[in-house]
Amino acid sequence: MTLLTVLGVSKAFNGITAVNDVSFSIDRGEVVGFLGPNGAGKSTTMRMITQFYEPDQGEIQLDGRPLEEAGREAKRHIGYLPENNPLYGDMLVADYLEFVARLRDLHGPQARSAIDGAVARTGIASVYYRPIGELSKGFRQRVGLAQAILHSPDLLILDEPTEGLDPNQRVEIRRLIGELGRERTVILSTHVLPEVQHTCSRLLVIHRGEIAADGSVESLTAKAKGAMQIVVEADGQGIEETIQGMAGIRHLERARAGHGRTAVTVTTDGSQDLRPLIFEAAKTRGWTLYELHQETRSLEELFRQLTSSEGA
Repeated sequence: MTLLTVLGVSKAFNGITAVNDVSFSIDRGEVVGFLGPNGAGKSTTMRMITQFYEPDQGEIQLDGRPLEEAGREAKRHIGYLPENNPLYGDMLVADYLEFVARLRDLHGPQARSAIDGAVARTGIASVYYRPIGELSKGFRQRVGLAQAILHSPDLLILDEPTEGLDPNQRVEIRRLIGELGRERTVILSTHVLPEVQHTCSRLLVIHRGEIAADGSVESLTAKAKGAMQIVVEADGQGIEETIQGMAGIRHLERARAGHGRTAVTVTTDGSQDLRPLIFEAAKTRGWTLYELHQETRSLEELFRQLTSSEGA
């Protein structure tokens, strides 16, 4: 069932178009990666969904109801972690979450239960009575996530949630986002592409204010154009020479292999899939094949193609 619908939305600032006629819909339970280079319109789009900005044109619906009609009621169903994660450094974590609970119209036992749940989910119990200004960047991000999920929103919007974190902190926040995505709809904006592959089931790529691609991670990376890499490991004679002589080979790189086998990674021009030819060569020449597979095309390659000047 569709939770969020964006219909022909546009937004300009001082005559410069930031978002141009963007349309997409997101179903309940989806974890969607929202990708694009700096200035592509990601944050502007997310801020319109959260009602921080009003669209110049178009309409945004939450659960079938236009945001302009739902108004404040829609905000009760949306959780938002902005890129800059604005927190009050002089407040204790406990005081800050109680403050957010009041803003979310949560009081008494309901507020206590909501705070306890958010603290447990984000793993901030150890810093609960510490000033926010004394926390590490990783714990501040966790506090930001705690405030975003405090009211159990249907839609969670995260804008660069791992920006500035070290690799260990990124893994922790990624795991947390993955857990949250099992319970609610998530829109995740990030420049860290491996996070998308590990966390998201679907990609929205925006470039120059317009949607450049929309689909599952697997389907979009499969469509990436250009070079293809094939891994071959076999036992036999003349393996390298035979493969090197095939049409479309750009590069052949040797890899380590045990037991006297030959292992190579072949880069082709992508004009055709050479795996059937290699398989036929193995049968004809009596090779024993231990491995023959195509390397998965990277999300980085897809991103470059969709957002480069030439691709545009």
